[in-house]
Amino acid sequence: MLTLSMQNLARVGQRALAAGAAPLSSSSAPAAAAAPLVPGEPAQPVVRTDIPGPNSRAYLQQLSRITPCQTVQVFVDYDKSVGNYQVDADGNVLLDAFTQISSLPLGYSHPDLLDTLVRPQNLRAFVNRPSLGVFPGADWGQRLQTSLMTVMPAGMTSVTTMSCGSCSNENAFKAIYFWYRTKQRGSATDIPHEDLESCMWNKPPGSPNYALLSFEGAFHGRTMASLAVTHSKPIHKLDIPSMDWPIAPFPRYQYPLGDFVQENKREDDRCIARVEELMHEYQRKGVPVVGVVVEPIQSEGGDHHGSNEFFVRLQATAKKNGAALLLDEVQTGGGPTGKMWCYEHFGLPDAPD
Repeated sequence: MLTLSMQNLARVGQRALAAGAAPLSSSSAPAAAAAPLVPGEPAQPVVRTDIPGPNSRAYLQQLSRITPCQTVQVFVDYDKSVGNYQVDADGNVLLDAFTQISSLPLGYSHPDLLDTLVRPQNLRAFVNRPSLGVFPGADWGQRLQTSLMTVMPAGMTSVTTMSCGSCSNENAFKAIYFWYRTKQRGSATDIPHEDLESCMWNKPPGSPNYALLSFEGAFHGRTMASLAVTHSKPIHKLDIPSMDWPIAPFPRYQYPLGDFVQENKREDDRCIARVEELMHEYQRKGVPVVGVVVEPIQSEGGDHHGSNEFFVRLQATAKKNGAALLLDEVQTGGGPTGKMWCYEHFGLPDAPD
């Protein structure tokens, strides 16, 4: 999404400069400007060169000699980027309306985050890069209790920290597989020798034939299993081997919602019916759907929303068919929808799995 904003800004800047207009400057700012997000935040955008400018083009040429750069748009001066504004290597000041890829909810160089990172106890944690599953720091439990556990979704009691969105989803997929297989065996510890032997050859029963159901337009990451449940753009998936997993329609409503109540209800009915149909179809093929993976809002896929009723019915359908419900809040969690977790708007009878 940031790419779109840069391209649009580039077109605006190029047209203005071609017409002989002076670059935007603080002298033309409104008299009563809003208070900045953080001290030092620019008052408004400033376009000084083409975008990408000569410095970005030179850096791109340099970097492309050693690594693929097909998606690089501009190079950023992170020392000068503050608040809502990104400053590129040519001094263009760009309003970042999309917080990069929904990854900077507090903007650039927020002083509280900078202060947190330079504290000695935090610096040592970064430098020593602890293997948390084997050698966590003595204060690790207390750190989790005073941070992530304070915003734990209602009904959930544990947390696993991961480094990125894709790996968070991959780890959640594994948790679903473990949970489902344990239900089948009836024990988490009594593992048949056949399972231990066959998994080393990627064969059942140790490597069971399970499926995850996902939705048209979804985006869950670019690693292998996360890519298998991603369906937003061909560029993400082209030439990558994948799994034969079911893909259901995600609601596409007519707006304004108040004018199309019955039409949108029929759309919910259609999507839920297809979820149910696919789960039965794959069960008959001997490939049970063990998890339903969905975003509360399809963000990268185009800002598509499901109704509260859709998500309540989706959870009920998953439970009825013995599957877990995974809500991917990589882009919607952390407060941007007005609640800490977007799904809290839906009124689900139970917490997500």
